[in-house]
Amino acid sequence: MVRPRTPLMLLPAMGCDGQLWARQIVDLAGIAQVEFGDLSRDDTLSEMAARVLASAPPRFAVAGVSLGGYVAMEMVRQAPDRIERIALFGTRASMDVRPRTVAGQGMLATAPHADPLLSTIVSGPAQAMADRVGPVVFERQQRALLARPDISEAIAAIHVPTLVAVGDRDRICSPDDALSLSLQIPEARFHLLRACGHLAPLERPGEVTAVLRQWLRAG
Repeated sequence: MVRPRTPLMLLPAMGCDGQLWARQIVDLAGIAQVEFGDLSRDDTLSEMAARVLASAPPRFAVAGVSLGGYVAMEMVRQAPDRIERIALFGTRASMDVRPRTVAGQGMLATAPHADPLLSTIVSGPAQAMADRVGPVVFERQQRALLARPDISEAIAAIHVPTLVAVGDRDRICSPDDALSLSLQIPEARFHLLRACGHLAPLERPGEVTAVLRQWLRAG
């Protein structure tokens, strides 16, 4: 018996577009009906979440990186009955320590990768995405992140199969940050990606696809 494909919404990190998830869009096509959420047109996380929900299937899974992770959690808060499962990459549990200005957020987001070899692989595609997204959208997303409210309510709303993953060399969301998030979500699975920075689907595409397959098939 062939299992039906799960509707899956993929959400980008700040300053990124669909290229971030390019490998997963292809590699998961056999088990998921993949769509890409637009986070470029709204000024707040709440508005971003509402826009994605308005175009999404009635029930679906959602995976997001950083900005996309916060929007995914806000989607669960707004429409808990519509989200079947959630995957959060490079997403923090708290905003207690964060840049307080747009300039500071941007400097952190564009910091070089800790691994020089990976940096050369990632920097070209990352810059190309940033160029396509453009400075206006980039600053809008920065301001939305800086203004994001306390997310404890959104975390408390998550009662579905959850994957929390982070790169061991992520300079924006440390492994401890991500682990803290996973411990606040009942039965969440935590996954550490080795030799990986903040843009895991781009940096470790095969491993990210593998953990997403397991997450999509989890009971």
